[in-house]
Amino acid sequence: MAKSLCSISYELNRQIGVLIDRSGNITHVIIGTAHSIFIPPLEDFPIGKKQLRGLRYIHTHLNKEMPDREDITDLRLLRFDLVAVLTHEKGIPETVHIVHLLPYGKQNQFEIISSNLYSLKHNFKEFIDNLEAEMDRARVIDMQDPREKAILISVSTAPKYILEEHMEELKDLAESADLIVIDKIIQRVKQINPKYLLGEGKLRELIIKAMDMGATLLVFDQNLTPSQIRAITDMTELKVIDRSQLILDIFAKRAHTMDGKVQVELAQLRYMLPRLTGKGTAMSRLAGGIGGRGPGETKLELDRRRINKRIHHLENELEKLTLARIERKKRRKELSIPIVSIIGYTNAGKSTLLNALTKSSVFVEDKMFATLDTSSRRLKFPEEKELIITDTVGFIRDLPDDLVAAFKATLEELQDASLLIHLVDISNPQFENHIESVNRILSQLGLDIKPVILVFNKIDKLSSLETKQICNRYNAIGISAIDKKTLIPLIDEIKNRLWEEKVTCNAPL
Repeated sequence: MAKSLCSISYELNRQIGVLIDRSGNITHVIIGTAHSIFIPPLEDFPIGKKQLRGLRYIHTHLNKEMPDREDITDLRLLRFDLVAVLTHEKGIPETVHIVHLLPYGKQNQFEIISSNLYSLKHNFKEFIDNLEAEMDRARVIDMQDPREKAILISVSTAPKYILEEHMEELKDLAESADLIVIDKIIQRVKQINPKYLLGEGKLRELIIKAMDMGATLLVFDQNLTPSQIRAITDMTELKVIDRSQLILDIFAKRAHTMDGKVQVELAQLRYMLPRLTGKGTAMSRLAGGIGGRGPGETKLELDRRRINKRIHHLENELEKLTLARIERKKRRKELSIPIVSIIGYTNAGKSTLLNALTKSSVFVEDKMFATLDTSSRRLKFPEEKELIITDTVGFIRDLPDDLVAAFKATLEELQDASLLIHLVDISNPQFENHIESVNRILSQLGLDIKPVILVFNKIDKLSSLETKQICNRYNAIGISAIDKKTLIPLIDEIKNRLWEEKVTCNAPL
């Protein structure tokens, strides 16, 4: 075969290449130019749990060159078992240069072995078995774990401390989505690359590192445009999602009521519609997995016409559900029962507070967006007074527009609230930013005129002095939702706001 490749390459004055699978079958014959070869898509030979693709790439060079940068990039990016470069003298083979990857963590990423073609002794099967076994041992994660292995990426012109803060939140979101985070990469750039977000060379190195580490998913903190998703997915077979898709995925996982499921699917379809082009490969990779699970997962392959039809159907369903919700609210008004809604940044402890106040058992978990569906409970007082207290979905910075639109019906319940309890996790270093994010969303929803009690939760995690200073600064009440004794001042303040004259309430210490 080497003789034929070199002979044809010489006659045509072009590089000639072949791809060979591990059974020795030639899967592709490729004719390039005098200087390079374009390797076609390899969908029939996907990269699975193994680190190598299962294909050897053998091709000629015309001027007796060593493997060049393009060969090394192909090897690392396409995960070939090896790349072999044949050189020849007027069509007669002379030297073969074999390039193969080295296990992750080695000082060099690859190794080149050069030999006269006729004296080459190379047991390919034994070599590749040993190489893959060594690569598996060098991996930092358990590949038997079925969860997605993610590399988190943040690319921005913002100051480094903001990037680090946002990265920590992205990590929390990823863990809420049940991802294994194997690395976090922050790139502070002077200017955003409109095509790839970061430079093409940097992106290529990042993708290579991800595959070396065994990642299956790239998660960008920045929301990617449809063209950016297409450009990045054209460069790699790894799944690529952004922060919005990650949030949508968490919502899809947590939706239980009909309202929640309809809203999530609607948001998913609205989000993916502008991202469907051609064969829709960027979206098809997500089907059934992270970024594409939930009520809408079976519809990720639908064409635009059918997606638009489905969106129209879901909007009608949402309208019906809204009418039913209006009827429920009307009955509440007839009974003259005031509504108090607990709002706040995600994972502030809203469900825990609802359970503590009403002795109920709403699902609680120390993860972002643990509660998606609105929960309502009655709270009765000895004075024969009662109210309805609701727990809403958590707010978050830069909430995707599609998500805000889809959940507007749920958040409409806040319009009927007599009082809002704005719950803040005082132990979170970013609590000031969280307060601003919640206030911004309230303003967008026209709810900033509602009376609000600002409540700092998790005071048990701070010193008494620090809690007092923060509560005094914000004129807020301090509580620990897991300690019912600390809730008495909050209950008193709720009663004062609803049924008596307003009074100033300090933090319990």
